[in-house]
Amino acid sequence: MKLTNILVVFSFILFTLAGCQDQPKDSTSDEIRTETKKPFTVKFDADSAYRYVQEQVDFGPRVPGTGAHGRTALYLQNKLAQFCDTAFIQYGSMPTGRGGDVAINNIIGILNPEQTKRILLCAHWDTRPMADQDKERPTTPADGANDGASGVGVLLEIARQLQEQRPDAGVDIVFFDAEDMGDSRGEPTTWCLGSQYWSKTPHKPNYVARFGILLDMVGAENARFAIEGNSWRYAQPYVKQVWNTAAALGHANHFVNYHGGEILDDHVFVNQIRGIPTLDIIQYDASGSGFGDFWHTHDDNMSGIHRSTLKAVGETVFKVVMDL
Repeated sequence: MKLTNILVVFSFILFTLAGCQDQPKDSTSDEIRTETKKPFTVKFDADSAYRYVQEQVDFGPRVPGTGAHGRTALYLQNKLAQFCDTAFIQYGSMPTGRGGDVAINNIIGILNPEQTKRILLCAHWDTRPMADQDKERPTTPADGANDGASGVGVLLEIARQLQEQRPDAGVDIVFFDAEDMGDSRGEPTTWCLGSQYWSKTPHKPNYVARFGILLDMVGAENARFAIEGNSWRYAQPYVKQVWNTAAALGHANHFVNYHGGEILDDHVFVNQIRGIPTLDIIQYDASGSGFGDFWHTHDDNMSGIHRSTLKAVGETVFKVVMDL
């Protein structure tokens, strides 16, 4: 992902829902039908999510075209097959900013395929080919524990919980490939290649979802998730829903009430190409790189992953899905 605008701080107004008074019935009026939600318990096992992050990192850097990348793809497909109604890999290719093409392996799991009301949950699973922000070893890839594996780990645990407490809506989980191969000095389209490919050729023809949630770098200690600019532009009602849900669950210390800069991430292409209003839950730090000192360095390893942050994000997203 790439930061494109400076931080803009202003207050975020929480909306309240007005209650509706019951109207008396008479014998001639039509029966009013209301949708009743089945009860559920907000559950998310942070230890389980942490383990899914560790298992990805144990394969080594997931750089497209490497053995570690291929082994991780099979692992993720098998995990989604375990928790979802169906799971598969979407294969394709995209041109890179360095010349030539890269093979795309988008990994997809589907829950409740018969439901027309759907939500898209996504994260990228690849690792940048070089830790180009590292002062000592900028030419070799990092573990990508936070930048990549953390979002995937959270979504795997959410999928496991959704298998136990089935949502009313259909859920499509997509792990985008080749997000982090971009040229920092090149065109925006050199980034997020897997989401560009999927947005142009989704796994189901004419695929639509009510909205989408992207997770990126969601595992650092005391991570702050500012309201990202492109998310606010394209998916404002759903941003409010997610941030209000987080506050209600006691996670306002992570889902902070200010606006950050615009970030080029997978959700931009899902919004612009596929037309699905999609928001990005992504760490934002006003100092330094904007993402934290670990970003694109060899400090992006398991020592930076904290269960409390995984839990805050996982519980919030799980409840949003179950409330749909």
